Amino acid sequence: MHLVVCVKAVPSTTEVKMDPRTNTIVRDGRAAVLNPFDATALELALQIKEGVAASGEPCRVTVLSMGIPDTERLLRDCIARGADAGLLLSDRAFAGADTLATTYALGCGVRALGEPVDLILCGKMAVDGDTAQIGPELAGELDIPCVVDVQAVEGPLGAGDGADEGTGDGPICRHGRLRAVRATDAGTELVEVDLPAVITVGKDAARLRMPGIPGVLASSDAPVAVLGADRVGADPARCGLTGSPTQVVRSFVPERADEAEPVRGDAREQAAKLAELIGGMA
Repeated sequence: MHLVVCVKAVPSTTEVKMDPRTNTIVRDGRAAVLNPFDATALELALQIKEGVAASGEPCRVTVLSMGIPDTERLLRDCIARGADAGLLLSDRAFAGADTLATTYALGCGVRALGEPVDLILCGKMAVDGDTAQIGPELAGELDIPCVVDVQAVEGPLGAGDGADEGTGDGPICRHGRLRAVRATDAGTELVEVDLPAVITVGKDAARLRMPGIPGVLASSDAPVAVLGADRVGADPARCGLTGSPTQVVRSFVPERADEAEPVRGDAREQAAKLAELIGGMA
């Protein structure tokens, strides 16, 4: 079984720099951390890996990201925690991508792995964007099912049951089913989905394990491929700003006033003063 976890490097602080020309975040990597939702997705993948391995079936976890070269550091950290390999899509052609251009690039990355993928896990959203669009759009790009806001996974069912020889148009092949508990407006729901599939994971579904010393040592020599747009067969017209139908027109930090006016007197006087203040805000 082959699992792919899509991860993103996000700023570790709210004090971020914006490119005045493109209105996109300047990513220099120095203060980047793993997106918390993606960290949960990684832990869930590692738990699935352990469960599948316990049944005697081999299972591998590949972490996939699109970003600047320094993002390789975060991929190696994922490997130190239990992932097996990493693929980084890094190219100036990918810069400034919106969610559609990003999912196109990630789809090219999945295909570039050159082997069957049974399950793709994404964080529910990125804390620097909050769109929650990557997982569903990636499922659309690969034409496979998607389950969003997964809180727990019961485990793959019927590995090989009803398996076929693949779709014939890429390294995505059918391999059993998966049961997952997802959050809804009315509570939670247990769903079963055919594999291959994409799931997006809520932040509270699991807590990412700490890396052990053997994992840290192994991560330095682990395979992490760094590929550009041409190496993954990406169409330049669908990448980066060029391939982004949505763009940020303007970004700014809201002005905040820290002035306070005391309201004194008895209850009647305070109520009258509050009514006056609120009326002045209307």
